Amino acid sequence: MEFELSPEQQMLKDSVGKFLQQHYDFETRRKLANSELGYSEHNWKAFAELGWLSIPFAEENEGFGGGMIDIITIAEALGKALVTEPYVADLVLGGRLIEMLGGAEQRQAILPRLMAGDLQLALAHSERHSAGNPACVSCRAEQAGDDYVITGDKVMVLNGASASKLLVSARTTGGERDRAGIEVFVVDADLPGIHRHGYPTLDGMRAADIRFDRVRLPATARIGDPASNADVLEAVIDEAIVAFAAEAIGAMEVLTHDTVEYAKTRNQFGQPIGKFQALQFRMVDMWLAHQKSLSTLYMAALYQAEGGTIAKRSASALKVVVSKASRFIGEQAVQIHAGIGTSDELRVGHYFKRLLCIEALLGSMDYHLDRYAMLMEDGSP
Repeated sequence: MEFELSPEQQMLKDSVGKFLQQHYDFETRRKLANSELGYSEHNWKAFAELGWLSIPFAEENEGFGGGMIDIITIAEALGKALVTEPYVADLVLGGRLIEMLGGAEQRQAILPRLMAGDLQLALAHSERHSAGNPACVSCRAEQAGDDYVITGDKVMVLNGASASKLLVSARTTGGERDRAGIEVFVVDADLPGIHRHGYPTLDGMRAADIRFDRVRLPATARIGDPASNADVLEAVIDEAIVAFAAEAIGAMEVLTHDTVEYAKTRNQFGQPIGKFQALQFRMVDMWLAHQKSLSTLYMAALYQAEGGTIAKRSASALKVVVSKASRFIGEQAVQIHAGIGTSDELRVGHYFKRLLCIEALLGSMDYHLDRYAMLMEDGSP
């Protein structure tokens, strides 16, 4: 698929790449990943000052009105630098959900602070048995007079330990997998009854498991409509799949480049291993897998603006293509680097870990294969 960035998008790409090259080397990243917070608050404020945090949001909400192409342009650069700041978790899963479901007062109260870097959000939606299904919600919200009381557990909440506000899905009616009956609440993360267990993930990022033990909320904390919230959640998750895929593709590019460069300098039997035809074929296959993923990324990003079945299908197709390519490129990079490919001192292993974690986020490859097949059978555009 041929695709060309607009002059403005190319300027954005160059600006992000230049900043990260100057301020986000691998050793800096390692220190941030090993810190208590897991990322740099100073960097996050710099992202805000550069306007990156305003890109995903409409001008009417004080944003820059960027689309998915702008978002993936930033995300791909973040993936190349292996940035630990929670760009997708905070802005796409969190901020975009507020923009799509929140009323005018809620958007005004949250989005400007989010874009200024003064507020962190986290979507508390995934549960132990959801397996990627956005309609699978067993956490309950019961009415108590004019209030709601939430009880239940959420797992693998990205940015859940640092967020000051949580966007929590909870069911008021229906069965565990019914699409109707899901409420979404904006919740202060320090309310009584909220128990957060934060932890580092395999790739050095941060997540949390969160228990809600009869957390009482006013009705004004509700956003959206329980009849259609599942559809909006699914749309936001699809946007996040596309953005995370862009991060993965940035990481794939670095792994492919590093592997080719290493093969030029590592000597065996009196010559560089890059001259061995078998390894040349493998490195060409790595490049092809990256290019196929990149083409699928642009296709999916363009279709997100159309919405409907085509947007869902393209997101699932992208998830499958990128998951396969991530594992293949990561494995080849580690194998060609041999023993040092798994060392903590070399960045190859860190990029592979990031690819494996992105593969596991927001539904497995099997789930998205099944989803794609069902959407094809449905036949609607």
